[in-house]
Amino acid sequence: MTKVTAKDFPRTGSPVFFPGDEGYEAELAGFQLAYRHRPDVIVAAHDAEAVRIAVGYAAGHQLPVAVQATGHGLSVAADGGVLISTKELDGIRIDAEARTAWIGAGVGWGQVVEQAGRFGLAPLNGSFPGVGAVSYLLGGGIGLLGREFGHAADHVRTVELVTADGELRTVDASSDPDLFWALRGAGHNFGVVTAVEIGLFPVARIYGGGLLFDGVHAAELARVYAEWSRTVPETLTSSIGFVPYPDMPQLPDDLRGRYIAHIRIVFNGPAEEGERLVAPLRAVAPRLVDDLADMPYTESGHIYREPPFPHAYAGTSVLLDALDEAAFGEVLKVTGPDADIMCVLGVRHLGGAFSRGPADGGAVGHRDAAYLVQLLTPLDGADDLARSRAAQHRLKTALAPWTRGSALLFEFGDGERATQSQTRSGYEAADYTRLARLKHHYDPHNLFRFNRNIAPLAD
Repeated sequence: MTKVTAKDFPRTGSPVFFPGDEGYEAELAGFQLAYRHRPDVIVAAHDAEAVRIAVGYAAGHQLPVAVQATGHGLSVAADGGVLISTKELDGIRIDAEARTAWIGAGVGWGQVVEQAGRFGLAPLNGSFPGVGAVSYLLGGGIGLLGREFGHAADHVRTVELVTADGELRTVDASSDPDLFWALRGAGHNFGVVTAVEIGLFPVARIYGGGLLFDGVHAAELARVYAEWSRTVPETLTSSIGFVPYPDMPQLPDDLRGRYIAHIRIVFNGPAEEGERLVAPLRAVAPRLVDDLADMPYTESGHIYREPPFPHAYAGTSVLLDALDEAAFGEVLKVTGPDADIMCVLGVRHLGGAFSRGPADGGAVGHRDAAYLVQLLTPLDGADDLARSRAAQHRLKTALAPWTRGSALLFEFGDGERATQSQTRSGYEAADYTRLARLKHHYDPHNLFRFNRNIAPLAD
């Protein structure tokens, strides 16, 4: 591999950092603290032209390219090569009449929600406002309104990106249907996206919030939730989480040091109907917190109560045909408060529009899954990493008979390079083969490989 030096690296019009430079470490900082990229050079791109120059240089010298915006979904850390930081590409344009948003690669979902909300519109964002919108879209997007409107990637209209040949392209369903298909579900493999245009939806208010219960009711809540979720309309998207809250003084007294079951509700409908729908959940046990209410959609980022500060973590996921009561009971045992590592377990209800992609839908895998189960484990050293892997293995073993595959957006790295088998698990077999052949066409040397990588496959 060519050694990158300041002497031969081209001028990009944007800041460039080499190891040892002031600003190098700060530019690498992201939300994931378990590990980070260690590139030979960082280009802090202020515009698409800087991206084009950086990719062109990398291609000419056969150097791998990594991309980082917020640093949430880091799956494979770069060791050498060129890192393009896109966090300064933070422009947003809302077209209220067309119900679209043009968003730069550095934009977080919270910014899009806020600006779209000024016009009574909402994007198909995820649960945490700080996550980078573009990376989420390239991975498919399982969002708060998904059962009604589907995967976020299905509502991408246009993608602006630099491909491995160093060309800046604007891609849509007409200009390049094959690449456009691949970008909506496996986009990290095909270039550096600088901006996207997405559709917005006329959702100004929702009935939403959470029901928090003492974890002693976890098994009964899981059983009731599984039955209840099969009866609700597509306008209701929900999940249930099981969280051992640490004993920390900054947490509320009624939560700190307790094992909590947390049901999260997003209903696009009137509050009185929402109240009727959630009544079976409220009846299970007394609530520690019950903040379900009519609210502006712009406040939806608080529903999941996710920690806003950077931390070290590993995570995995399984997509299920069904939520088997006995199997999930076993999962609760091995990931509960007595586990040898803190386990944050979550179940998201899918189905509805998630399962009905449009005719020109993207490369989103396993659309017919009924539930997504996630496991997140905070990390503090090598011993925790080993315990995390053991917990992931126990989860997957218990749920194997009902497993269709994994949701790659929720496969957070643990310091190891992702394998081809892990990546294959995110797609249908025929789609994976199609993606691998497209990868060979657009990126035959696999420049874009610091991700859930799809290896090029020649025809």
